[in-house]
Formats: sequence, C-alpha cells, structure tokens
Amino acid sequence: MHSWALMDANQIKPGTLHILIVDDEPNIRKTLATCLSIEGHAVTSVSNPGDAVEEAKRHSFDMAFVDLRLGDEDGMNLIPQLLAELPWIKIVVITAYATIETAVQAMKTGAADYIAKPFTPDQIRVLTTKVARIRALEREISSLKDDIKRLDPQPTFQSQNSSMQRAIETAKKAAQSEAVILLQGESGTGKSVFARAVHLWSERAKKPFVVVSCPAVPPDLLETEIFGHVKGAFTGAVRDNPGRIALSEGGTLFLDEIADIAPSVQSKLLRFIQDREYEKVGDPTPRKADVRIIVATNADLEQAVAAGRFRQDLYYRINVISIVVPPLRERPEDILPLASGFLLFFNRANHKSVLGLTDEAADAIQTYPWPGNLRELRNALERAVILGGDERISKEDLPAPIAGSTRGAPALGDRVPLAQVEELHIRRVLAAASSLQEAADILGIDQATLWRKRKTYGI
Repeated sequence: MHSWALMDANQIKPGTLHILIVDDEPNIRKTLATCLSIEGHAVTSVSNPGDAVEEAKRHSFDMAFVDLRLGDEDGMNLIPQLLAELPWIKIVVITAYATIETAVQAMKTGAADYIAKPFTPDQIRVLTTKVARIRALEREISSLKDDIKRLDPQPTFQSQNSSMQRAIETAKKAAQSEAVILLQGESGTGKSVFARAVHLWSERAKKPFVVVSCPAVPPDLLETEIFGHVKGAFTGAVRDNPGRIALSEGGTLFLDEIADIAPSVQSKLLRFIQDREYEKVGDPTPRKADVRIIVATNADLEQAVAAGRFRQDLYYRINVISIVVPPLRERPEDILPLASGFLLFFNRANHKSVLGLTDEAADAIQTYPWPGNLRELRNALERAVILGGDERISKEDLPAPIAGSTRGAPALGDRVPLAQVEELHIRRVLAAASSLQEAADILGIDQATLWRKRKTYGI
C-alpha cells in the first residue's frame, strides 16, 4: 500500500475532499494523487481492493477513483464494499475499456460517474468540483436536520404509568404488522408522536411518513389532498396533484383527527383501506398503492357513528388495533421526568443553564390538571426557561393558571391515583417529624426507602 499527498488536518480547506485512489498501476496512482493534491485535496492511494476496504474502515472518504481492472481482481466488486463502509462516498470508475455497457453496469452497482483512460487534469477537476458541491449540500442538509431536532424536543417513550406502558407496548407490537391503527386520546397527548414511532418501529421506517391534518384542510379540498387530482379536474386545478397517498408509497399515511372528514371522503377512504385502490379526482383510472394507514382522533367515534356523522363500516375498518393515549393528568408520576427532559432541551436551545424546578414550582406542575396535556407542559416550560432569570424555575416563572394551582387534599376513597395519596401523606409526616429517622419510623419504612420516595415525588 502506498499513500501520496496526505495533508495535515490544519491544511484542509472548506471544499477539500478526502479522496481514495484504487489502481494497480503505480504511475496512475502517482499522477492522479499529484493532480488532486495540487487542487488541495487530501489523498490516499492503494493498489488493491483489500487495502481499499481497510482504508475505508479506518478513514472517512468523500470520493474514490476505482480502476475496473485491478490485476486479477474486478474493481466492480469493490464498489458495493466501499458503499457498505461509507454510504455517502461518491465513486468514479476508471477504465481503459470504456463502453456504454460498462458505464451502465457501474452505475447500477453504485458508482456516481466514470472516466476513461487517458484522462486530463481538467477532467479530474470537473469531477471533483461536482462532488465537492454535492457533499457540501449533503452536509448542509444534515445540519438542517440536526437543527430541526434541536428545535423540537424528541419525546421519550419511557413511563412509570401502567396505562402509558400498555399503550407503548401495544404500539411496538402493532408496528410489526400491517394493520390499521386507531390512536385515541385528548388533544396534546402525543398521538402524532405515537404514529411516527409506530412508523419508525416498522419495516417501513426508511420509506415516507406523510401526515394529513384533516381539520387543517378545507373540507372541499380534503379529497384532493388525500387522493390527488389531475389538471383541469375542477376550477383552479392548474396542475396535477399526486395526493398524499401517492407520496406515501411504501411508507405510512397518518390521518390526524379523522372524525372531521366528510362522508364522501369517508367512502373513498374505506375503499382504499379495503382494496388498496383509489382514483384521483377527475380521473376514473383505478390506482394501487402500498401504504400503511394510521389514524387518530380526540372525538368519540362510537358517538359519531350513532349520530350518523361517521360511517359505521369505516369505523370497524380503522378500529383493528386501538391504542388509547392517556391524558397527562392521569400520569402524575410522569410529569416531573417529562419536565426535566423539556428543561434540558430548552436549556440547550436557548443557551441557558437552568438547574431544575423549585419545590413550589414542582408542586404546582404536579397539581395542575393540564387540559392541554404534553403540548401545554412543553409550552409552559419553554416560556419559563426563556423568561426565568434564576438557577431554578420558580412558580412565578410559570403561566398564571399553572402557578395558581394548589394541591387539594384528597380524602380516602377519592378518585385519585394511589401515588397522590402516598405523596401527600409522606409530605405531612415529614413536616411534622423532627428528623428523617422519625418520619421513616412513623411511615413504617427504612430511611433508604424514604429517600427513594422523596426522590420520586420531588420532595
């Protein structure tokens, strides 16, 4: 193995490519390496496929020049091996026997381009310039994706609540099937998050996940939004619209708040779910699509069926696997862990260093009923991090309805979680006891157990 013109990291400029040369002719390796290094690129050259794969395992390359004839070995076989190690690498095939058939085969195997021997420095420069632009765009896209993740906290699928645990377990099992999934729950509970998670847990994860928010689309346009239309199908249809089903091909279509769709759209949706067949508006040609359907609603569909607003047969078709996402007020043990996750995220997003919540703020968010569920909790903590000026979020940093929330003392037999009664009892015993040991003795537990319960309840 020989290396030529390896540049020091401090010499590498923006737009510089890390390039691997694979050729069994020493003169070609040396000439090409010199040409590339003059242009400012970092170059590694090897003579055989084995060394090329080893280099790809040890280093990250943007581009590779691969000769098709490497002694007794075929350079075509090296292409998938390099792509397996470095999926983003742009491979240019070098050949002295260039034919259309060879070029087509190389492209099918994964090559980005090819060049015939003998080649000129200008030809090499054109190729590297093109690849440098592509890699710059890829890095920018990757950076934008990271920014999106930073702007939107990723919810955790860990819960101490038994109802939520059952919902998560059901979703994971259902993800492995092709069954339609109905997500039910109040607004803001995270139904769309569940839908995306099911998609990512499924074998369709690498295919599109397409969302249609049914209430956000005017009723007269929802049909064309889902199924698509052809140019001239109606006034204003100046171009074809493929529709969300077509855009979801191979992946998942998530219909949010399905109770709001019109009866005419319900009948077309029923047909698609049953037969995987549909027509665009203005075109009677039947079309097929391989799409998994997930729907969500915060409405009582059985009541909607009884009132005649929702087709009973469609309800039965979408209610194959039903998952109820519990409201936040029924998950009191999850509120503080969720709050900690949001605080960590908004600290990073706003360059803050908030350490946590004061006891009064923690008590307020645990007693507030959260009618807006996770969405309201997220917004409240984002506001508190931005406006708060101390190391810890105080009750005054929270929105007024939450800050004014006080803990009512539950009576025995009240319809409240057992944990809420236990927490209140521990707090009152601690307030009355002269020491932690005395409190533990009164409660009939040891100090280690008391410590764990204090940590759980944020006492």
